[in-house]
Amino acid sequence: MKKSWFILLFIAFGFIPVMAFAEETYTFDPAETEKKPYYVGGYIEIKPILYGLDHDSAFYKLRFFNNHQGQNLPEWNGRVQLEGSYEKNIFRIYAKTSTDLQSSYSGGSERSTFYELYGSVKPSSNLKIDVGKKTMKWGKAYAWNPVAFVDRPKDPDDPEQALEGYILATADYIKSMDGPLKTFSFTPVLFPVYDHVNDNFGSNYKLNVAGRFYFLLYDTDIDLLFMTGGSKTDRYGFDFSRNITTNFEIHGEVAYLRNFQKNALDLTGKTCQVEGETLSYVAGIRHLTTFDLTTIIEYYHNGMGFSGNDMKNYYAYIASGYNTYQATGNATVLNNAQQMAAGNYSSSSAMENYLYVRLSQKEPFNILYFTPSLTWMMNTDDQSWSLTPELLYTGFTNWEFRIRSGFIVGARNSDFGEKQNDYRIELRVGYYF
Repeated sequence: MKKSWFILLFIAFGFIPVMAFAEETYTFDPAETEKKPYYVGGYIEIKPILYGLDHDSAFYKLRFFNNHQGQNLPEWNGRVQLEGSYEKNIFRIYAKTSTDLQSSYSGGSERSTFYELYGSVKPSSNLKIDVGKKTMKWGKAYAWNPVAFVDRPKDPDDPEQALEGYILATADYIKSMDGPLKTFSFTPVLFPVYDHVNDNFGSNYKLNVAGRFYFLLYDTDIDLLFMTGGSKTDRYGFDFSRNITTNFEIHGEVAYLRNFQKNALDLTGKTCQVEGETLSYVAGIRHLTTFDLTTIIEYYHNGMGFSGNDMKNYYAYIASGYNTYQATGNATVLNNAQQMAAGNYSSSSAMENYLYVRLSQKEPFNILYFTPSLTWMMNTDDQSWSLTPELLYTGFTNWEFRIRSGFIVGARNSDFGEKQNDYRIELRVGYYF
């Protein structure tokens, strides 16, 4: 692990800066304007983080009950992403890998995987077929996409982060027309779930079918989506996006889930199963001013989320287990709570209703390559919230410097108030090549 970190740090802070700050000479080569059949690129990132811990919170007690920490917890993260493609005639191969390194109080870890690896064939301008591991990127919203039935969920704290795809087979049929309906497309998806094939998605030994119908109708982007097959309950979706003016856009998504099942805790700490039909939806706007201030506002209702009473029962369960461990050393209840946290209880949007606001100003006061932003996310049921200011500078070729901090405010037994941190400070240094 130490060797991997040394290599990563050497690349990021040693060899690459020499290239970045070297004197550039400009020449013209006609061959450079020709489209090459291949592409190779990548991204290297170093991300140290300092967490300010809340020792009284439920999730601190759950994670550190047998390994108490001080007020601050440092963590080092690194990422190397490589991508490449090769195209010849009607065929194309695309690959994207990610290696994530982490060093924290519990030691070091490394995970390498393919985020995407698929082959494409395009027999005509209207039809393309993809087979392999791919991210579909369904949905129109920014922070949440409840209609992304065949994608991993976004992290609203970092919605633009690349996501790992799933193994599937899909096609795109596109037809352009005159009249109010300008474009129509259909995207069918075959989605297998078997041992070692998407086996963390849902029930095994199922071949699922999903699809998206796209319409560009009266200058409005519209999708109708569905998924069925048994790995998860049947679900149907609708999304849209429309520019009201050149710089003002509205969007929305609705997902309807049939026979949805959710495990929750009652007042006694026993698990009870909740079944029924549910809706999840997002409504939002995006606006760009003449002075380059981008505003994104979204409201999210998570029909699969827990109610305030559900979460209070879970926090009480953790407290009971923590007290038992303190008195007897028996961690059975806390181990059970950790297993439940690995499901939906510890997700970034575990409850039902959230409001998201992001402000991003490009080059304020004529400071070139500088973009500050501010993100506010609130649980509208218990009024707990997080605030994330961010500074981004891209003034050096291919380099990205980003400083972010996160502050959490909330009472006991509230969504954000029971997170393990009071605040977080992180630095990201990234290089694209």
